[in-house]
Amino acid sequence: MNERLQKLIAHSGLTSRRGAEELIRQGRVTVDGTAAHLGQKIDPEQASVLIDGVPLPVAPGLVYYLLNKPPGVVSTASDPQGRRTVVEIVGDHTRLYPVGRLDVDSEGLLILTNDGDLAHLLMHPRFEVAKTYTVLVGTNPTARQLRDLREGVELEDGPAAALSARVIDRSEGQALIEIVMGEGRKREVRRMCGEVGLPVLRLVRTAIGPLRDRSLRPGSFRSLTIEEVRNLYGAAIP
Repeated sequence: MNERLQKLIAHSGLTSRRGAEELIRQGRVTVDGTAAHLGQKIDPEQASVLIDGVPLPVAPGLVYYLLNKPPGVVSTASDPQGRRTVVEIVGDHTRLYPVGRLDVDSEGLLILTNDGDLAHLLMHPRFEVAKTYTVLVGTNPTARQLRDLREGVELEDGPAAALSARVIDRSEGQALIEIVMGEGRKREVRRMCGEVGLPVLRLVRTAIGPLRDRSLRPGSFRSLTIEEVRNLYGAAIP
């Protein structure tokens, strides 16, 4: 069923009806690649609505969750070994998929959604949406080891390099380093650290693009806001 565009924008939670009308007047809204006009009616299941070039999540049934994955949980929808999965924690009966993976021993932020477009943008290395990790290693890194992480190391599935790597805390025999990646291959951060001689004791993903939530406890989850979804799209679409 067709709906008025300004009503649809307002119902998304992004702005009020009057604010939506102003966005349309300013030429900031497009529908299927064409500038929108006031009073326009669209099919929300078919139309592609962009505001400032960023998609408005208007398709009914799209859901977005942010989970703080605890260790020991697998980042899949099901597990043949019977281990607990991230989808089981969320418990939504919608067909959800984790966006990227954290290995079973790793912790931290993970998005689960049925929005395939957003999942593709966040996971494809071409878009370089940054993922930030704090990594506890069992030695004090040298400047050379950190430089090697940034400049790149050769893994069995090809070269890998961090966007940044820096020490954020040190203690005797251990250090906490922050590593920012623009891609997310299987156990990539662990393998990179191993390649430069840094034994990983703990690995936590702390940010996905602009998305952070220090208050989300391990094993807890929440829905993303419309603004957070738009910010994630914006991180992948310049």
